Amino acid sequence: MKKYRKWMTAAVLLVLAAAVTAGFYIRKVQKESREFSLIYIPKVVDGTNDFWSSLILGTEMAAREYHASLEIMAPSEENDVEGQNRLLEEAIQKKPDAILFSPSSFTESDSLLRKAKEAGIHIVFVDSYTEQDIQDITVATDNIEAGEKLGEFAAGLLEPEDQIAVVAHVKGVSTAVEREQGFRTGLGSLKKNIVDVVYCDSSYEKSYELTMELMEKYPNLKMVAGMNEYSSVGAARAVKAAGAEEQIQVVGVDSSQEAVQLMEHGVFKGIVVQKAFKMGYLGVRETVRLLGGEEYQKNINSGCELVTPENMYSGEIEKLLFPFNTLKITVTETPQI
Repeated sequence: MKKYRKWMTAAVLLVLAAAVTAGFYIRKVQKESREFSLIYIPKVVDGTNDFWSSLILGTEMAAREYHASLEIMAPSEENDVEGQNRLLEEAIQKKPDAILFSPSSFTESDSLLRKAKEAGIHIVFVDSYTEQDIQDITVATDNIEAGEKLGEFAAGLLEPEDQIAVVAHVKGVSTAVEREQGFRTGLGSLKKNIVDVVYCDSSYEKSYELTMELMEKYPNLKMVAGMNEYSSVGAARAVKAAGAEEQIQVVGVDSSQEAVQLMEHGVFKGIVVQKAFKMGYLGVRETVRLLGGEEYQKNINSGCELVTPENMYSGEIEKLLFPFNTLKITVTETPQI
């Protein structure tokens, strides 16, 4: 009888062990097969802006590859903080697993982001961030580094007394603040030559108008530096329209097909180009890893490169300048951290 009870006990233990193992396996399979729900709120969806178009394309491709559902919600203007916050409120009500967010304001979205966190929604910052440390992941260009690269290059083009004007995008946003800070550092002693800093609110037209005003206000101006695609291209358009390419050198951050053409025509002397597609792709990839309980990177510098007329058609630089031509053919490699 004792022997029988021992056998029964052993059999029960084996059954329990098998059940526990099966339970773990089933939960693992369910977790791996679950489609995570993501919402991405960029600053804008603008078909004329290659940076945002490329970044969004990166998020969409990663979502397909990692089997996540992705909804894009964006205001029609990059400086529409209220509109972006309304979309953020709407996204919270939809209760996704994670919200990827490119804040247009350094401070104005923090209360809503806290609300999302309290609701159990993960927060991932893409491109820029806010005042409070609310996010689970940040994927962005090191904007101080980008500004320094631009400033160091610009310093090599200037004489000791040459006047410089800065056309930035949105006042107070982290990308504008850090790029200007880095630009001043890169200029070194020439930072004292900055005569004015203006903000175009990420509008090509306003950047154009502001640059025209700067050229009139400062007849001896020798350089205009734009801090994003809108400000850079708008400034370059103004310099070209004024026929001032020989007097005023234009440098900037972000590229577009128009920026490439302006560089070919001698207006742009140098552009720091962000790796926008990589930024978006890694933002989604690391979010899925976080949600799946896998190892993930909390802070990722997606990188940037200085582009000049001399290197613009070299292999890797050409891929940055013409991302859509490359993507139309095939994506041959997964972006690496």
